[in-house]
Amino acid sequence: MESVVLLGSIIGGLGLFLLAIGMMTEGLKLAAGNALRTLLAKWSKTPFRGVVSGAAMTALVQSSSAVTVASLGFVNAGLLSMRHALGIVYGANIGTTMTGWLVAMVGFKLNIQAVALPMIGVGMILKLLKPNSRLASVGIAIAGFGLFFVGIDSLKTAFEGIVSTFDLSQFKAEGVEGFLMYLVIGFVMTVLTQSSSASIALTITAATSGMVGIYAAGAMVIGANIGTTSTAMFASIGATSSAKRVAAAQVVFNVATAVVAALILPLLFGLIHWVTAVAEIDADPGITLAIFHTLFNLLGVALIFPLNDKLASFLEQRFVSLEEEASKPKHLDKNIAQTPDLAVNALILELLSVSDRFLHVYPKLFSQQSSEITAVENDIHGVEALCQHISQFIVDVERAALSEETTKALASLMRVEHYMLSSAQKALAISAVSRRRDVLTKAELEGQLLNYLSVTNEFMRMVRWRQFDSSDALSLQFDLLDKEHHKVKSALVMGATQGDIAVTQMTDATECMECLLQIVQMWVKVFVRIQQVEDSITTANLIHGDSQNNSKTIEGV
Repeated sequence: MESVVLLGSIIGGLGLFLLAIGMMTEGLKLAAGNALRTLLAKWSKTPFRGVVSGAAMTALVQSSSAVTVASLGFVNAGLLSMRHALGIVYGANIGTTMTGWLVAMVGFKLNIQAVALPMIGVGMILKLLKPNSRLASVGIAIAGFGLFFVGIDSLKTAFEGIVSTFDLSQFKAEGVEGFLMYLVIGFVMTVLTQSSSASIALTITAATSGMVGIYAAGAMVIGANIGTTSTAMFASIGATSSAKRVAAAQVVFNVATAVVAALILPLLFGLIHWVTAVAEIDADPGITLAIFHTLFNLLGVALIFPLNDKLASFLEQRFVSLEEEASKPKHLDKNIAQTPDLAVNALILELLSVSDRFLHVYPKLFSQQSSEITAVENDIHGVEALCQHISQFIVDVERAALSEETTKALASLMRVEHYMLSSAQKALAISAVSRRRDVLTKAELEGQLLNYLSVTNEFMRMVRWRQFDSSDALSLQFDLLDKEHHKVKSALVMGATQGDIAVTQMTDATECMECLLQIVQMWVKVFVRIQQVEDSITTANLIHGDSQNNSKTIEGV
C-alpha cells in the first residue's frame, strides 16, 4: 500500500510540475505579446544573435520546445531563414538550463507555505480581476511559478520516501551498461512528458534525495537533452523543407553534444568539483547537475558554432522538395560564371527554360479548383525562384574579362529576367483573384474571358518559337490582341451596367484582363531583347572570324 502511495505522489508531483511549466510558458508568451515575435524575427539576423535571442527567450518562457517549435513556424512562414534559425536552436539548449538552476537553487530552499502558495493565490487573483487582459496572463505565469515549486516539493518528498523505504542498491548499474541504462531513462522520460525541463527536474530531485548517484543523474540529463529533439521532430512532420532542416539540425546538435558530454563525463564532473572547491561553493548534487547541464550545452555551442556554415550547407542538400528541385537552374553554375561569353549563352538557355515553364502554367490561370490553383501558385513561385538565381548569377559573372559587348548583353539579360519576374508576379495576382472569383453569371461573358486567355496563350507560344516573319507582323498581332482586350473589357462593363453580372464579378474579371495584357507586353519585350542579344553575339563572332562555328547560339529557338 505504501508503494502505491509513493507512486501516486510521484505521478502527482510530476503532474503539478508539467501543469506549472505549461502555465508559465503560456502565461509569459501571452504577457509578452508580440515581443517574442520581434525577438525571433529581428534579433536573429545572424547566427550569433540567434544564439543569444534563443537563450533569452527559452530562459523567459521556460520551454526550449516552445521556442524551437516557434522558430520552425517562422521558417515555415518564410519570416526566418534556415541558417538564422540554427542559432535559435543552439541558444534554446542554453536557455533551458535555467530550469535546472531554479530547481537546484530555489526549489529545495523555498518555504512552500510562506512563498509558493501565496504566489498561486496572487496569480489567480490577477486572473480573476482582469480575465481577458495581459495582467491575467501575468497572473497565470505567477501561479505557474508557485505550482512549479509545489511540484518540486512533492517530488522531493516522494523520492525521499522511496529512499527510506526500499533498498535501492540492487538497482544500481555500473560501467557502460549502467550509463546507457540511465541515459535511456532520461530520454524516455523526456519523450513521454515532451518536456526536458520536467525530466531534468525529476533527475535533480532524485539525485538530491539520494535515489540516484551523480554519474547516473548526469547520464539522465544527457538523455533528456537528446529526448527534447522529439518535439521538434514531431512538429516538422508535414512542414516545409527548411523547417525539416532546422529540426534535423537540432537532432545533430543535441546528439553531438551528448556524445561529447558522455566521452568526457568524469572530466566535466572533476572540473565542476575543482571550480566549486576553489570558489568555496556548497556543491550539492542539485547545484552540480545544474552546472553540468549548463557546461556541456555551452561546450556544444562552442564546438558546433564554427561549423555552422558547413552544417547549414550539408542540410540544404537534404530534404529537398520537388518544388525546390524544380527551382534549381539547369544551365548555370559557378564555373560558367568565370567565362563571360559562356555565361551569356547559358543565361539565354536558362531564360528560355524559365519561359517554357511559365508557358506550361499560363493556360491554367483561370482555374476554379483550389488544388489546381495551389499547384499553379507553386509553379509560379518556382519561376520566381529561378529568376532570383538568374539575377544573382549575372551579378556573379567574372568582371575582369568583360568586353563592352558582353557587358551590354548581361545588362539586357538582367532586363529580361526582370520582365519574367514581373510576369510571374502578375500571374500570382491573377491566381489570387481566381481564388475568390465566381464564374460570371452570364455564360457568354465567361466564354469571352476564357477565350482571351486562350488567344493570348497562343500568341505567346508563337513569340516563344519565333513564328512571326517580321517585327511588323508581331506588332500587328499584338495590336489585334489589344483591341480584343478593350472589346472584352467593354462587354464586361456593359454586363455589370445592365445587371447581367455583379459589379464585383466585373471588377475581378477586368483586373485579370489587365494582368493578362501586361504579361503579354512583357513577354514581347523578353523575346525582343533575347533576339537582340543573340544578334549581337552573332555579329561579334563574325567580326572575330568565327561565324561558321557560332552562327547559331541556341538551337531550336
